[in-house]
Amino acid sequence: MTKHPEQPSSEVLLERILSSLDEDKAEDVVSIGLRGKSEMADYMVICSGRSTRQVTSIAEKLTDRLKQEFGRLCKVEGKGAGDWVLIDVGDVIVHVFRPEVREFYQLEKMWMSPGEAVATPG
Repeated sequence: MTKHPEQPSSEVLLERILSSLDEDKAEDVVSIGLRGKSEMADYMVICSGRSTRQVTSIAEKLTDRLKQEFGRLCKVEGKGAGDWVLIDVGDVIVHVFRPEVREFYQLEKMWMSPGEAVATPG
């Protein structure tokens, strides 16, 4: 295993997470700043995959990249069903949804005020 002496900042992790999601064709990617709102993380990223297969693939590739590049072991929930996968990277929480499930939970509305989230083109 590669030694990673210095842990990356939450901004560096966020940048790599967003690029990984883009590489894997995640849709409707939204990044929400949580500083001052929650102690659980600095950022939350929410995105969609078109199918259970793509949702699972996005999650697997992201966790593999973070392990290889930063030595980060992520906590993952929900990968078996493939409807909604939660990836806890520590400073960043990532939710990968199928579109219908994302619409049902509406996490964006829970965590941000109007106009706050910045959608990443993709």
